[in-house]
Amino acid sequence: MNLSRIWATLSLGALSVGAFAADATATAIDKADTLWLIVASALVLLMTPGLALFYGGMVRRKNVLSTMMHSFIMMGVVSIIWLFLGYTLAFGKTANGFIGGFDFLFGSGISMKDAYPYAPHTVPAGAFMLFQMMFAIITPALISGAIAERMKFSGYLLFTTLWILLVYVPVACWVWNPDGWLCKKGALDFAGGTVVHLASGVSALVACIFLGKRKALNHEPILPNNLTTTLLGAGLLWVGWFGFNAGSALAVGDLALVAFSTTHFAAAAGMISWLIFEKVRYGKPTALGAASGLVAGLVGITPGAGFVGLPESVLIGFLAGAVCFGAVSLKSKFGYDDSLDVVGVHGVGGLLGAILTGVFASSAVNPVVGDVMKEGGRSGLILTQVMAVVVVGIYAAVISTIILFLVKFTTGIRVSKEEEVEGLDLALHGESGYNF
Repeated sequence: MNLSRIWATLSLGALSVGAFAADATATAIDKADTLWLIVASALVLLMTPGLALFYGGMVRRKNVLSTMMHSFIMMGVVSIIWLFLGYTLAFGKTANGFIGGFDFLFGSGISMKDAYPYAPHTVPAGAFMLFQMMFAIITPALISGAIAERMKFSGYLLFTTLWILLVYVPVACWVWNPDGWLCKKGALDFAGGTVVHLASGVSALVACIFLGKRKALNHEPILPNNLTTTLLGAGLLWVGWFGFNAGSALAVGDLALVAFSTTHFAAAAGMISWLIFEKVRYGKPTALGAASGLVAGLVGITPGAGFVGLPESVLIGFLAGAVCFGAVSLKSKFGYDDSLDVVGVHGVGGLLGAILTGVFASSAVNPVVGDVMKEGGRSGLILTQVMAVVVVGIYAAVISTIILFLVKFTTGIRVSKEEEVEGLDLALHGESGYNF
């Protein structure tokens, strides 16, 4: 299989042999591939309202609308940021491998007929841009679960705006731009283990520590207002994740089928694993545990969805469910208030999945694995994966801390005690989620 064919069949995150990217020749647009990417983009966008339902059901009744707004508002804010500046800095031609150029500034030069110019995709550049935008939308929304019920809406908007530009966009360039420095080093991330889940999970940890604990924590019951909503949201996430992972093949073919299949089996294994450990530890398997477990499995398989086989996907999902369950159980011991378990599920799951991708990635599933392993073999690939998660984790933590300080001294970051007691729905939005 020649390099051009590899480019055409790999995911956006598997573009790990970037040396030949600049020489990529024009590729004919395939209507079937284009249709699939449009459908996949819609599925990924569906994940954000799904996340709103997932998070919204887990908070107290007085904060349900404010929590859901954290996800919904990203569909507006990030879309404009992405078109005007984010996309070009992530996927524009990069001279240094750290940040893209201004090829597509303000949406210019994004063709709706011709392919992305720096890799032989078989879909129009406009479709690729929209697909990438859906990833950018949901990623900062993931962070919101860690700071739910206590962050100012204005502070959240400023934080996420700066975070997209200063954390997400550079990391996306490093890993997914054909000339990104981590991409060239052979780091494998099929659909966002490091770019989406690790970066958001680490930033969520920093944010919830920076804000401090909710006033009611350890003083009064903090109970979910509607777990049926959470289950519905989890179901939508499961369905939308097929677009997330299988869409990252960027084409209709065997790689999309592999990613679709591994995604499903990992989610199933993650749910079963979480419920087993929950039953052993607490005596009862819960609906919230089922929802959390399937999401953990989905997070764990994301970086390797197009690199591993079906048996390995089940193992990855099972391990993700078990490890994330343990991580969530330990948060009280470490003393941070991660409201909706973003750190334990997305941060830990993304880290675990990225490393397990190095362990289980197979050239029989995806030819790029063989190319990446030519120099360092299996151990070299694992070390590269570890390096990627360490670098991305440290970068996300440092820049997120700086952004939080900037927000604190501008818009302010935390609501007053009175507003927190009243509930953010009424205090910040003048609305109530439930008017019975």
